[in-house]
Amino acid sequence: MRGASPNAVARAVEDGDPFSGTRGFAGKLPDGRLVRDVLGRQPIFVGENGAWDFSPNGLSDPEPLSAGCVRAADGSAGGVERIFSLPDPEPISDRQRAVADLREALGASLGGVPTDGLAVAFSGGVDSALVASAFDAPLYVVGFPESHDVAAARRAARLMDRKSDLRVVELDVSDVERAVPEVARASNRTNAMDVGIALPLYLAAERAASDGFDRLAVGQGADELFGGYAKVARAPEDPRVAAETVRGAAREVIRSLPDQLERDVLALRSAGVEPVAPLLDDRVIRAALELPGDLLVDSRGERKKALRLAAREFVPDRVAFREKKAVQYGSLVARELDRLARQAGFKRRMDDHVSQYVASRVEE
Repeated sequence: MRGASPNAVARAVEDGDPFSGTRGFAGKLPDGRLVRDVLGRQPIFVGENGAWDFSPNGLSDPEPLSAGCVRAADGSAGGVERIFSLPDPEPISDRQRAVADLREALGASLGGVPTDGLAVAFSGGVDSALVASAFDAPLYVVGFPESHDVAAARRAARLMDRKSDLRVVELDVSDVERAVPEVARASNRTNAMDVGIALPLYLAAERAASDGFDRLAVGQGADELFGGYAKVARAPEDPRVAAETVRGAAREVIRSLPDQLERDVLALRSAGVEPVAPLLDDRVIRAALELPGDLLVDSRGERKKALRLAAREFVPDRVAFREKKAVQYGSLVARELDRLARQAGFKRRMDDHVSQYVASRVEE
């Protein structure tokens, strides 16, 4: 079992409690069944003849066990049962109380992380800065020298009085070219978006591992839990969401976490570190699910409003309220993937040319 003890998970299964005080779990229960937590924070895969592993590599025809489900001990497909559902609590009407509850949950989660062998992935945004604030550990930012993320991380580190802790992993195109097939194989994905997101994480983890660290604290989950996506802010007008409200759109996005976390966890582990995600602690998720829509996206369109207000307890305001770019763009990795694809003969007029390039590298 990863993420919690088998007996603790067995009790959660018996009680049907989706948030029993962990940061996610997956593995084999004492009775032989396989289980994965409600948000899929720990990936687990099942292959032919009931074989299973925490990685798809090495399994024949692997499929992820769906989040919130258990699978029969004999591995039969018909033996899959959903036992955990994502709660849908009423939103807290008192805005100050909602932010205070979130602040308390964040403090408890951050304070409960062991620091041995720990480094931090740091891009200068509120998510990674909030995580970094709790740990006397090196901060790793990845990007090309002129990238937004490198500049933002330097500014945030200075504002947080952590300039000496910052370790900049400056990329060149050879780093991206080398890592493309490694990330694609590790994550079992070749589409451009997934590889572009996972690749900077992989390179940060690789450097941290080479420096002797075996755990990497990350800010994963913040955008999904706290309304960080443009499509959530634009609900219901944005066609990418079906919900009629910001809060409903946020729940749609939260349900995408199992697929996204599977990609990130596999990439990080393949680089030699175990991910630590304090913002995906059960206590933080409970507080996030109780937020009203205007604390996800306020009337001016500011996203992650509650998280930013709560973060003021931990980081300077100029960091808490700073906007940032998605990692694949902020690091300029997406730009270089496009360039590499075109240089390899995959032109932009071709359908999804970067994904075709990635697939070709995996087949080499």
